Amino acid sequence: METYKQNFIEFMMRANVLTFGDFTTKSGRKTPFFINTGRYRTGDQMNRLAGFYADAIQAQDVTFDFLFGPAYKGIPLAVAVAMELSNRGANVPFCFNRKEAKTHGEGGTLVGHQPESAERVLIVEDVTTAGTSIRETVPVLQAAAEIQLAGLVVSVDRMERGQGEVNALTELRDEFSMPTFAIVTICEIADYLHGRELDGNVVVTDELFARIQDYRQQYGGTA
Repeated sequence: METYKQNFIEFMMRANVLTFGDFTTKSGRKTPFFINTGRYRTGDQMNRLAGFYADAIQAQDVTFDFLFGPAYKGIPLAVAVAMELSNRGANVPFCFNRKEAKTHGEGGTLVGHQPESAERVLIVEDVTTAGTSIRETVPVLQAAAEIQLAGLVVSVDRMERGQGEVNALTELRDEFSMPTFAIVTICEIADYLHGRELDGNVVVTDELFARIQDYRQQYGGTA
């Protein structure tokens, strides 16, 4: 596993974004792990998080003209990643959407860069489980201009079924004919942390590792 992935897993653990225990997802699924990106709350954390996104983007060698962050959690992500890429020598524009169209002033739904025909957009999202936000925002982008979908990057791929039997990210890839990728997958997380001591504790014990595998067996999607 690449070093940046290992560092990202440890970063999520120490930020209390990645936790293990007994949780219930919005869909009602009982899960032994939970990823709450709303717990990123400092400038330093956002700076480091943007660095991991940039690492993943550069590792995929994806070509794009601007970044798009779906409201709401995608907004600070797109801004932070654009700043990090600028620090690395790539000055790319960013934009994001309003939940409700502005009816005064300049009006419109998009804030920041205004897409132009044939431009390639890379969508930056936190965690995609069902793909709802992507299905809502792609039409917004396509209504603004005849853009091309360069891809979707998320922080963690939970590797769960989408609307059918396949992985939600794979489903979005096929539906919109665009690359989809994550900084890390839940399998990479489980494999890396299994039996590993972090800050004096072994978080993913054999018992917890087995529970994660059981959950993947029940709700995991095919690639």
